[in-house]
Amino acid sequence: MNRCAWPGNDELMIAYHDKEWGVPLYDDKKIFEFMVLDSMQAGLSWKTILYKRENFRKAFDNYDIKKIAGYDEKKINSLLSDAGIIRNKLKINAVIINARKFLEIQKEHGSFSKYIWQFTNHNPIMNNFKSMSELPAKTREAEAMSKSLLKQGFKFVGPTICYAFMQASGMVNDHTKDCFRHSELQRKTY
Repeated sequence: MNRCAWPGNDELMIAYHDKEWGVPLYDDKKIFEFMVLDSMQAGLSWKTILYKRENFRKAFDNYDIKKIAGYDEKKINSLLSDAGIIRNKLKINAVIINARKFLEIQKEHGSFSKYIWQFTNHNPIMNNFKSMSELPAKTREAEAMSKSLLKQGFKFVGPTICYAFMQASGMVNDHTKDCFRHSELQRKTY
C-alpha cells in the first residue's frame, strides 16, 4: 500500500495520516482542536505536536472552547508549568484569545465551520500532486483565511499555519496521487 512519504515508519504518524489527515472536518470542537495543534506547531515538527496531542487535550480541558475562553492567570501559569505541552506563553495566550474569537464567529455565523469553509467555497480542494516537494507552503486561499482571521483578532494564524490547518482539516486534499488516501478522499462525498 502506497502512502505519502511524510509519516515515515512512525506508527503514530502513520495512524494519523491514514485516519485523520485530509479528512474534512465540520465539527467546531474538532476544528478548534486542529487550529490549536497547528498554531502550536509553528517553528516545530508535526511529530513533536502529535506526540503531545493527548497532553494538549488534557491541558486544554478537552477543547472546551467556552472554558478556554475564560482562562485566568492562574490557569495560564499552570499551563506554562506543564511539561507535557509546548510551554510558550505567546502560543498559550493565543489559544485563549482564539477561543474567544472563535465563540464570536460561532455567534455571528451559526458555526465556525460555516465561516471557515467559505475559503474553499464550502468544498474540499482536490489537489493532484505527484510528490511532497510540490506541496505549497501557502496558497491564496490560506492567505485569504489568514487575513480574515487576523482581522477578527486571532493570533498565530499566518498563511503557512492556515495552509497546514487546511491540509489537516480536509479543506484541501494534499495526499500525493500515489497515496491510497488520495483516491479514498476524492471518492467520498461530504
